[in-house]
Order: sequence, then structure tokens, then C-alpha cells
Amino acid sequence: MSIARYIDYTLLKATGTVADVKRMCREAMQYNFAAVCVHTGFVKLCAQLLAESGVGVATVVGFPFGADKPEIKAMAAELAVADGATEIDMVMNIGHMLSGNTAAVKDDIATVVEAVRGRALVKVIIETAYLSREQIVLASKLVQEAGADFVKTSTGFALSGAKVEDIALIRQTVGPDFGIKASGGISDYQTAKKMLDAGATRLGASAGVAIAEGEPK
Repeated sequence: MSIARYIDYTLLKATGTVADVKRMCREAMQYNFAAVCVHTGFVKLCAQLLAESGVGVATVVGFPFGADKPEIKAMAAELAVADGATEIDMVMNIGHMLSGNTAAVKDDIATVVEAVRGRALVKVIIETAYLSREQIVLASKLVQEAGADFVKTSTGFALSGAKVEDIALIRQTVGPDFGIKASGGISDYQTAKKMLDAGATRLGASAGVAIAEGEPK
């Protein structure tokens, strides 16, 4: 399978314009990416532009800090699905995770999962840059237990992004069939391929075109 089919082509910077979103949707269809990933305010436009294309529409919830109340995240997810989102990339409550409040972390995720059950995939950003290896393992288990579909490494706005060793650790934790999205700092084909080889099943990247163009023909 072409590497393009693993890519969530991403535009989450504050300065992204309507013209940028339209361009990325054109490119997403051209390269047949798995999905685009945009802020909630652009979901409806993307859903219209990508209708019947086979390219999904992902959006972010609780982004980038994960500190919103679960009910707020759930409402944002529901509104996004109503606008046409097919995938929700939510940020877990990082503060609760670092405090050891695992029940709160799991409830936060489960609340969003329940809000969009059967209507959208849920990917949970655990922000690996802030976690120890032990916390990465625990967070990944909580994501599974809460009923989500993917563990996602990073927002792309923390100190660091996806690392091969973190992907391998998450894969070892969640087993062979659970979704893993590597994101943050993936800007070329070689890096993307290493993430897939380590166990990622999806790649989040604003450099989607460069990655696809870098694939050996």
C-alpha cells in the first residue's frame, strides 16, 4: 500500500486560512491520503470538498492541552461529527495523567468515545513528550480500556513529537491490531517509513505531500 494511505494531512497552525484548507483538500484527493486533519471550524468545508472522495475528515478536540472538561470535549466532538467529521483526535487530560488520576483520564476518554460511538473513530493524543516510559504504557492501556480506536503520540506543539522507540513501546503495549498514530516532526519519507516499521498504522503530518513524493517509485 502506498504510504499516502497512512497519512492524515494536517493543518493545525493558527494562521491556516480558508485558501490553505482548500489547497490541502485538493492535494489530499490528488495523493489519496487517509484523511485531512483540521480544526473544528474547518470541518464542514472539508466535508463538502472531500465528499465521495474516500478521504476522511479528522478534527481535534481539547487541543492542544487536553485540559477541557470531558463534557466540553464530548460536545465539540458531537458538533464536529454533525459537520461531517469522520475521525476525532482528542487530547487526553495530561494534567490528570501526570497526577496519577487514572480514573479521571479514562473517564475523559470514554465520555468522548460514547458521544460519537459508531459515527467516528477516536484517536487519543497522549503527548509522549511529557510522559515517562511507564506512563506511556499506562496511558496506552487506558486508551484501550476506554474504548477508543487509536493511541496518538503527539499534538505537534509539545517539546518533541513522535519517536520510533515510543511507537515500538506503544505497539508492544496495545498488541498487534490496535491503531497507533505517529505525529509530530514527521517531515520526510524516511522518517515516516521508520514510524510504520516500528508499528504505526497512521501518520499525522503537515508535510504529507513531501512524504508522498519521497516514496521510491
